[in-house]
Amino acid sequence: MAESRIIHGFHAVTARIRQNADSVMEVFVDPSRKDPRARDLLKLAESNDVRIINVDGKRLDGMAGTPRHQGVAARVDAAQKVQHLDDVLDTLTEPALILVLDGVQDPHNLGACLRSADAFGVHAVIAPKDRAVGINATVEKVACGAAQTVPYITVTNLARTLRELKERDIWVIGMDGEATTELHQVKHKGAVAFVLGAEGEGMRRLTKDTCDQLVRIPMQGSVESLNVSVSTGVCLYEARRQRVI
Repeated sequence: MAESRIIHGFHAVTARIRQNADSVMEVFVDPSRKDPRARDLLKLAESNDVRIINVDGKRLDGMAGTPRHQGVAARVDAAQKVQHLDDVLDTLTEPALILVLDGVQDPHNLGACLRSADAFGVHAVIAPKDRAVGINATVEKVACGAAQTVPYITVTNLARTLRELKERDIWVIGMDGEATTELHQVKHKGAVAFVLGAEGEGMRRLTKDTCDQLVRIPMQGSVESLNVSVSTGVCLYEARRQRVI
């Protein structure tokens, strides 16, 4: 029997059915949910021949590991499609836009980063296999489907991967609050990879030393730094803005 895991929330379950219905084994729904959103999900599951099981809210709490499941969960195939960076880069028809996350451990932050990556057309998200949260049910829920649409590639040696990007003429920009160059002062129309560090700690020293350039987001208020997911959205927006003007 295939290894499985539970995802929860309307966005995560709906996106998984729409994008990879064959990987959805069962959908669990609280029968007290009779609103249009629930009816639409049931209709989608039925049209894709996905088994539907009525489960009360308390059991869903236990399955999802949280009461914030919105009355819906699904058991999905845990096997992840193997994706290599070369497979992504070799098929691009425009300059690469890559997001590199050095050790993000909060699943809410990772989910938000993936959501921004999808919104701004990132071609791949790269993260280390160790010291990082990885894709789990919370990430999928926060990502609102982006965990299925954006290639998420884990690597054993992040610094080596950054060097491989540079060998492909991808400019590697590390985000550092102490950098002297500001985000808008850098041209992002060519192939670029943004590197952002973990919550609080920032990039590791070797990661920072491997970047081509360090850049900061200009801050006008009293706070010293932004959340990693907010910083991700700011960087990706600026890159995409420059590409369309």
